[in-house]
Amino acid sequence: MSRKKDDDIDSLKENETEHEDETENSEQNSGSVVVSDKVRPAKVAVIPVYDRPVLPSELIPVQLASKWAATIRQVVNSESKVLAIVVRPESELEQEFKADSLTGKMGCLVRIMQARIGEDLQIVIQGLTRVRLDNIHVKNSKVIEGDATYPEDELPPRDAKEEIEVKAYAMAIISTMQEMIPINPLYYQELKQYLLRFNPNDPSLLADCAASITTASSAELLEVLETVDLIPRLKLSLSLVQKELASTKLEKTIKNTVSEKINAKQRNFFLKEQLKEIQKELGVLVDDKTSEINRLTDKMDNLNPPKEILDRFHEELNRMKLLDSQSPEFAVSRDYLNWLTDVPWGVYVKDNFNIRHARKILEEDHEGLNDVKERILEFLAVGSYKQEFNGAVMLLVGPPGVGKTSIGRSVARALNRPFFRFSLGGMRDEAEIKGHRRTYIGALPGKLVQALKESKAMNPVILLDEIDKLGISTQGDPGSALLETLDPEQNCGFRDHYLDVKIDLSKCLFICTANSLDTIPPALLDRMDAIPLSGYLAEEKFRIAKKHLIPKALEKSGIRNREIRFQDTAVRKIIDEYARESGVRNLEKSIAKIIRKGVIKLVEKESEKIVVKASDVRGYLGVPPFAREKTLSGVGIVTGLAWTSVGGATLPVEARLVDHYAKGFSLTGNLGNVMKESASIALSYVASNLARLCSDVPANYFEKANIHLHVPEGATPKDGPSAGITMASALLSLVLNRAPKVNFAMTGELSLTGNVLAIGGIREKVIAAKRVGISNLIVPNANREDVAELPDYVREGVNFNYVDTYDEVASILFDIGKKK
Repeated sequence: MSRKKDDDIDSLKENETEHEDETENSEQNSGSVVVSDKVRPAKVAVIPVYDRPVLPSELIPVQLASKWAATIRQVVNSESKVLAIVVRPESELEQEFKADSLTGKMGCLVRIMQARIGEDLQIVIQGLTRVRLDNIHVKNSKVIEGDATYPEDELPPRDAKEEIEVKAYAMAIISTMQEMIPINPLYYQELKQYLLRFNPNDPSLLADCAASITTASSAELLEVLETVDLIPRLKLSLSLVQKELASTKLEKTIKNTVSEKINAKQRNFFLKEQLKEIQKELGVLVDDKTSEINRLTDKMDNLNPPKEILDRFHEELNRMKLLDSQSPEFAVSRDYLNWLTDVPWGVYVKDNFNIRHARKILEEDHEGLNDVKERILEFLAVGSYKQEFNGAVMLLVGPPGVGKTSIGRSVARALNRPFFRFSLGGMRDEAEIKGHRRTYIGALPGKLVQALKESKAMNPVILLDEIDKLGISTQGDPGSALLETLDPEQNCGFRDHYLDVKIDLSKCLFICTANSLDTIPPALLDRMDAIPLSGYLAEEKFRIAKKHLIPKALEKSGIRNREIRFQDTAVRKIIDEYARESGVRNLEKSIAKIIRKGVIKLVEKESEKIVVKASDVRGYLGVPPFAREKTLSGVGIVTGLAWTSVGGATLPVEARLVDHYAKGFSLTGNLGNVMKESASIALSYVASNLARLCSDVPANYFEKANIHLHVPEGATPKDGPSAGITMASALLSLVLNRAPKVNFAMTGELSLTGNVLAIGGIREKVIAAKRVGISNLIVPNANREDVAELPDYVREGVNFNYVDTYDEVASILFDIGKKK
């Protein structure tokens, strides 16, 4: 260690005045001394330090509190220049120091190499050997002294076996330290200082040095200090050095990994920046922001927007140019301009107004529904005459599976327009129609703007599916939002919340679908032209299955027509017993199920060709969910006709006399309020007109009659006024004790005065009667024109009996009175 010539140890002697300015003499208060390593004084000064202990062989600087200045002066002025350093727990730092707490403690005898006494008390010490302190006392109220014993001097000599073991541990420690040096050069400096000061062949100092250069905890270093025996201490030191080596290797691996990532990113960044500058110089490419602006400008240039849209575009584009490309507002502005340029402003598809072409497509895609096809062709004819469609909105109403959605697709194909469909079922958020405002995070335009984007034209066919299943919530009323959309007087200036510009939707052709009109808001229904799709007859279903469903299912399964073939009788059996609903969806599922089971047989080589016969259908599809409808007959039993959301159905009504002991009237069959009222009206009418209708029945028949009226299939909810004459006929049959004529069904609302009022759903009811083989129907005379409008194939084979009063019904069923 280099020494300054002006270092003056005499400045620390006791004759130095206490009032001398120690700061001015700070240059003189430093010194370095050399004394013998074999100094072992019996009494030594003691200074406690906290946290990390000092080990023999260490050369470290220590900063002490000013209260230890007297002790340092005494030691520096002594001949040996040594004192004992004892480690104390850091938790005792704030506690009052007690000298006797050091008694019996193991410390380290150190030599003061340099000392600086001034405002700060700093010393450089070198560890010499272990020392155990006893009889601790305070000298002159400032210096702590104690009796010193040196445990290492008391160790017995080692035998040859121990020497070999010591040498092995020493070599292991040196080898481990050699591995550490290339990884961290700081270890090399520590080892170099050790070699300059001590004999490398001394295993005791080697163990202490190895432990001291590690980053071990205070407890681990204290354990090394308190271990006097050499071999256990070498084991401890080797363990610490090996842990340090593992930690150093891991640290280097992490550092290299991070450094590689940083270097790679920096390299890529610099290369990209250089590439940008080169491309700028060559005029090949511009920066990302300019490129984005150019792209948006090119998109708008390819369109033909109105002046208002163009002004809005340039306004937002100029704002975007002022923003930093990394700012969130830049992304919001860019997304807005993307949507604004995605709308196909001024792009219109040329319509195909050829009515023959449209008729051909409708006939190809749909079987039956002639009245619906004619209504659509009328609509298209008006559009072709005007060369535009901006009038009424078509609303296709009918049960599930009758082809409402596919009709909309066929209309689009006939007009050569793009087709877009979205379902309104369960929609409760107004923003789905009119979009979110730009102030919200993740805002998007509404479905109508998305339809224009996807269609790439301003005049697509937009199908609004399930419009009768709209919901209302705290997010708004989408049904009210559709009022502006579907109104031809308003949708020319439709304004989406996100884009906040006028969008002309008047050129779009809107087609809506619904299962029922009851749940459609009246104001919305007023803007649409309802076209009913009543369902299919069995013969129509048969033709649909042969022409469309079976080929489609075979193609979907990859089956050639000759491998699986359906006999006509099998198809008719599927229709009659497994798929009796108004639509053809269950029929399609049943055909697909049979084909799947047939494919299993083909794969397992059970057969090379499968012919599905009527006798095989039950084996493929199981027990028929619809046994053939049984027409009930007998006294008090009359067949009525009902309309449901899935088509028409027959509705038998049964009346029975329970007893003659008490007056009563029971209703069962899950009837709604309106149907219960119809039953009460029927009972009142028959009871009040009993003498006229049944002259041979006592006039007081109902005074003590307990009558039970039941409508079968009690689990199915039923409601509506059209069962009035059916219930009255059942009661009259009960009173007469005579069964009505067979092969008759009826529908009509009954009033208290006996008038038969008009009803709805006449087509569905006629189809339901034909399905079960009933050919004689009693219907209100007010529905005569409705029956006349039915297609010929629906009216074929049916005898309609028109009535104005119930007397005519009684005359037809029971031959009462004179038939009108």
